[in-house]
Amino acid sequence: MTGPGSTAEQRHELGGFLRARRERLDRAAYGLPPAGRGRTIGLRREEVSFLSGVSVTWYTWLEQGRDIHPSRQVLDAVVRCLRLSDAEHDYVLGLVGLAPSRPRAAGDADRTPAHLQRFLDALGEHPAYALAPDWRLVAWNAAYEFLYPRIAATGPADRNLLWLVFTDPGVRTLLDDWQVTSRRFLAEFRTAAGTRLGDPQVRDVVTRLRASRRGRLRIPRASLPPSHRGSAGLRAPPTAAVGPARSAGRGVHPP
Repeated sequence: MTGPGSTAEQRHELGGFLRARRERLDRAAYGLPPAGRGRTIGLRREEVSFLSGVSVTWYTWLEQGRDIHPSRQVLDAVVRCLRLSDAEHDYVLGLVGLAPSRPRAAGDADRTPAHLQRFLDALGEHPAYALAPDWRLVAWNAAYEFLYPRIAATGPADRNLLWLVFTDPGVRTLLDDWQVTSRRFLAEFRTAAGTRLGDPQVRDVVTRLRASRRGRLRIPRASLPPSHRGSAGLRAPPTAAVGPARSAGRGVHPP
């Protein structure tokens, strides 16, 4: 196996992610001359192998999604060669089951503890919500419902933060610079869900987004901006005076 929690789908995702990242690298930044027909963007597999010290066969198998078992040292070397961000590094490790801590299954958070709701309510005028591991919105306070009144009427199947960000025009109007903020949400989701691609609830939201015309994700695999979990600017209604809905501790997973 590729890792203790690896599945065929995760191996395929890892291979596609590494390939996409490799193909967008600037050759000049590595001191490499242009490739065939003057191509200045993209490294060959053989070049990544040489620069990382990983055998070309091993690296090729990684991109092909083969059922192999790379060590953390091998993956770290590839990550350094591809110059991935910290978030991308964590994502790669998570896909092969080497993330520092493995999240609990999504089904563990079906019931929201009473103390979590009390915590959200105690934040008063500050909008706040709690997310299950698959990004379902499982609890929120009155300030958040004032900011987004449709949350209570949204069916459980659609009450997923990633789904709403990409499909609900009402949520889009609440986000400052939707193009940037939505990419950040997607990056955080991919980082968090990398080790749970086999979970039915995670697969469901990804499949639905890919099938939805409004929610179809047109962001390339290699676009995984640094995670800034904990803040997302929201445009409040004219009568509202609220802070960020995801300031520290306010977008939380139920314990």
